[in-house]
Amino acid sequence: MAVMRAARLHIPSFELRVEEICRPTPGPGEVLVKVESAGVCLTDVHLISGLLGEPPFLKGDTVTLGHEVAGTVAELGPDVDNWAVGDRVVLQPEEKRDGQVWLRGIDYDGGWADFTLARTDTLVVLPDSIPFEQGAIIPDAVATPWAAITGTAGVRPAQAVGVWGIGGLGTHGVQLLRAVGACPIIAVDPSSVARDRALAFGADLALDPADPDLAGNVAAATGGVGIEVAFDFAGVTPVREQILSVLGTGGKLVLVGVSGKPITIENSTDFTLRELKVLGHLGADEHAVARLIQLAENGRLDLSRSVSTILPLDQAAEAVEQVHHNKGDLIRLVLRP
Repeated sequence: MAVMRAARLHIPSFELRVEEICRPTPGPGEVLVKVESAGVCLTDVHLISGLLGEPPFLKGDTVTLGHEVAGTVAELGPDVDNWAVGDRVVLQPEEKRDGQVWLRGIDYDGGWADFTLARTDTLVVLPDSIPFEQGAIIPDAVATPWAAITGTAGVRPAQAVGVWGIGGLGTHGVQLLRAVGACPIIAVDPSSVARDRALAFGADLALDPADPDLAGNVAAATGGVGIEVAFDFAGVTPVREQILSVLGTGGKLVLVGVSGKPITIENSTDFTLRELKVLGHLGADEHAVARLIQLAENGRLDLSRSVSTILPLDQAAEAVEQVHHNKGDLIRLVLRP
């Protein structure tokens, strides 16, 4: 039987190892995808660290990581006639099974491997004009902020918006907020490199969270009204506290970053009187990836600056370390088998 390499997470020890395993064979309604690029994000780090706990639907105690995947169709399962060997594809990061949402690379094997299985209803065509490494990151690094902005927050043109954390999600969040007409877009990050990047991607103002006059700068930029919608892409408790202090009346705080810490509201009376809202957000709907590919293909979304580093699959552990400690102020790191 043919073998392949895969970066496997062993649970409950949460040990990550690149191993040789049997190459899977596609069943009915499935294809085998030759992985060309697979993204690494903080969700992977949180899973490896145990922050997310044990995957709820995983069968067995080992899973191949990787929910951001692009590649080519290598083999068709029985009765699959709407795809062809060689088709360029991006994989949706989740699928529905028995009414439940299963996450690729968490509840079932993902794309940190030479090959991976995919149901045909989770495939999206990747045009020749979009490189694999850019296509791979769309399902999460781009689709998650897109859905948070357009869905959970419902951002409208000319709304004052804040983005805390200008990493993989926040950087694309800034660009997408620009696309939907938010104004002003205020980016907040302790890294000067990240702040400069935010301005390059379309932010109107970039602030250091340690700036003692941050609230004054926000007030000046918003005409004294305050921020209408703010996104926490950092997942850090002080960020949430700071955001609540600069939201305007009726403002929304959208939590995208994961911290595992309690959410606290220091002054519940003030929170109520100002009619503030805290909303959680996860992932994107099934149409987001195709829409974002269309935007990128037609020049409305620029992903050419989005991939900071590419490492071989055998260096998966090093990739996780780089993302965990944000070595090099990464936007997105990609593995290439």
